[in-house]
Amino acid sequence: MKTAFATLALAASASAFAPAPVNTKSTSTQLSEFANGLVGGESVEPMFIGETGSKNFDPAGLSERAPEWVNWFREAELKHGRQAMLATVGLVVPEFVRVPGAQFSFEAIPNVIDAHDALIDTSMKQILLFVSFAEAMSLAALSNMNEFDRQPGDFGFDPLGMYPKDAAKRKEMQLKELKNGRLAMVAIGGMIAGAQISGHGFPYV
Repeated sequence: MKTAFATLALAASASAFAPAPVNTKSTSTQLSEFANGLVGGESVEPMFIGETGSKNFDPAGLSERAPEWVNWFREAELKHGRQAMLATVGLVVPEFVRVPGAQFSFEAIPNVIDAHDALIDTSMKQILLFVSFAEAMSLAALSNMNEFDRQPGDFGFDPLGMYPKDAAKRKEMQLKELKNGRLAMVAIGGMIAGAQISGHGFPYV
């Protein structure tokens, strides 16, 4: 089961390389119009692929085949990126500290990668419940994705008031989240594969 999980993790991490969704009518579309103005099209590292290269990177032609799904693509990318960022932290922190409870101790689960199988009938069910609740809470926003001015990934959740008021700074923060999310999607696949192959904990060597 662990081998299958590692394989799935590697496959999932490849989604981080998927082209950012766009809503353009031609490859000559200006950068300001790329993906309905969403950030990320200009963030791809230098590549020489297709007619546009790193700018407006869309080798799969998603913008032409499904322009109405652009916001949904970005919503999915942000959700997976956020989950991956949490997962990378969740895979490393238990190597050094555990929550109270004998079933979570270092003696019960020496390797963090084994936690899923070891807790499949207990904690994993609780996690599934919490995740299902979070997904259910977002259904209304997702079902009306293109019906109002909500930005993909924006649930108005900002308890610390960190989201800037200035439009330029908002785009900067959005780009930082997007880049870190893409990196995390690649990282978590590599971390799980490294843990499985090496049989060791962090740093998996």
